[in-house]
Amino acid sequence: MPAEFEPVIGLEIHAQLRTATKIFCGCRNAFGAPPNTDVCPVCLGLPGALPVLNGRVVEFAVRASLALGCTVHQESVFARKNYFYPDLPKGYQISQYDRPLATDGAVVLRRAGGRIRIGITRLHLEEDAGKSLHHGLPDSDRATYLDFNRAGVPLVEIVTEPDLRSAEDAAECFARIRDLVVALGVSDGNMEEGSLRCDANVSVRPRGQTTLGTKTEVKNVNSFRFVQKALEFEITRQIAMLERGERVRQETRLYDTERGETVAMRGKEDAHDYRYFPEPDLPPLVVTANAIAAIRAELPELPDARLDRFVAAHGLSDYDADVLVRVMSGAADYFEATVAAGAPPKAASNWIQGEVRRKLKELGAEDVSSVPITPVRLAGLIALAEGGVISSSAAKTVFETMWTGDQSAQAIVDEAGLAQIGDEAVLAKLVADVVAAHPESVEQVRGGRNNVMGFLVGQVMKATQGKANPRRVTDLFQRAINGG
Repeated sequence: MPAEFEPVIGLEIHAQLRTATKIFCGCRNAFGAPPNTDVCPVCLGLPGALPVLNGRVVEFAVRASLALGCTVHQESVFARKNYFYPDLPKGYQISQYDRPLATDGAVVLRRAGGRIRIGITRLHLEEDAGKSLHHGLPDSDRATYLDFNRAGVPLVEIVTEPDLRSAEDAAECFARIRDLVVALGVSDGNMEEGSLRCDANVSVRPRGQTTLGTKTEVKNVNSFRFVQKALEFEITRQIAMLERGERVRQETRLYDTERGETVAMRGKEDAHDYRYFPEPDLPPLVVTANAIAAIRAELPELPDARLDRFVAAHGLSDYDADVLVRVMSGAADYFEATVAAGAPPKAASNWIQGEVRRKLKELGAEDVSSVPITPVRLAGLIALAEGGVISSSAAKTVFETMWTGDQSAQAIVDEAGLAQIGDEAVLAKLVADVVAAHPESVEQVRGGRNNVMGFLVGQVMKATQGKANPRRVTDLFQRAINGG
C-alpha cells in the first residue's frame, strides 16, 4: 500500500446466540433441520402473531456486553428496520437502533511493541432473516428457494469504531471477538454454518488527514482469512481509483472467494433508508442493576486474562500461551489438567504443541478435548521423559502406543524394555572402555574439539543399543577426560 494513503476500517459482527429457541417465539434454534420445519406464525410474520422476548437471549447478550467492557443500559428499545428482501418474511427486521442494549466497550490486540485498543461502539439485539438458496437444487439456474428456519434466530450485532488501520488487524479483531463469544458459551462461532458473520466497512484517505473517505461495505464474510483478503483487495482498489482521479462510490460489495476480489452488490444504504421506528409490539427492554451484577459475577475467565495468567503463573512465552488459549481448541483446559497432574508447565506446553498437535493434524482432527490420552497419562509420560528414564525418541514411541490404548506410560516402558540405562557404575565402566579404546579422540576433546564428544558418546550408545542416558554419559566423559 502506498505510504501516502491509510485505510480506515470498522467491523459489524453478527453472532448467533446458542439458545434453545428463537428470540421471539418457541421454535427450535438449531442448524440442519429440513427446510421450513422450525417455523411458526411469529417467525413467519403472519397477521395477528405477536413476539415474546426470550429471556435467555437477553442474558447471553448482557454477558457478551460485559465481557467486551461495554456499559449495559438498564433500558433499551426494539425498533423495526424496514427493507424488502425475499428471505425477510415480515418485510422488516426487529432490531435495536437509537437505544441499543450496550455501548462503549473495547477489544485489545496484542503487539510486540504494545497493545492496540479497538473501540466497540455498540452491541444490540436483533433477529436473523431467513436464507435464500441460490445453488445446489435441480432448477437453481432459474429459481431461488427460501428456507425460513433461520428467521427469528437470535443475534447480537457488535459494531466497532473505525479504529482499525490494516486488513490484518481487522481479521485479528474478528478472531478475538469470536474467541470471546465462544469462551462465554453464548455462541458456537461456527462460521461454516453461518453462526458468525462479518461486514467490514472500509475507506482510504491521505495519511495524516482526519476526514473520512467514502466507505464501502464488504458484506457477509465468514472467515478470518477472507476478511483479510477482501479488505486487502478493497483497499488496493480504492487507492487505485483515487490515484486515477476517480471517486469511490458508497456501496455494498461481496467478496468472490474464487476470484479473490470484491464485486458490487448494491448501493450502500444509510440508516434513514431503513425507516426505523419503535417496535409497537414490544415494550422497552429493562435489565435491572441487580441482574447485570449477577451476570457479571458469573462471567468465566476470559481469553486475555487466561493468556496473561499462563505467562505469569506458568512462565510460558506470549507465543506459547497464545497457541494454547486461542489457536488450539480445547488446549488450555488440557494443558492446565496436565500441569495439575504434575507435569512441568513448559514441558506440558511443548508436548501439546508438538506431539499432540501433530497427531491431531495427522488424523484431520482439531479439538484437543478429543485426545484419547488423558492429562494424567500424558503427565506420566512427561515425567519419564523429563526424568531421563526414557529417551526422547522412546517417549514418542510410547506416545503413539498410548494413543491407541489405555496403558500408562510406565507400563508400556516396562513391557517393551524401553527404559534408559541410568546406573552410574554401569555407564562409568562403558565410558572408561571407550576412553581407553580411543585415546586420539580423547586428546582432541582435551584440545578443544568439542564436536568429537558426540563420537565418544555415540560409542556408548551403540554398545547399549541406544538405551544409555546420553546426558549422564556426556557428564561421565567430561569427568573422565577433564578430571572433573
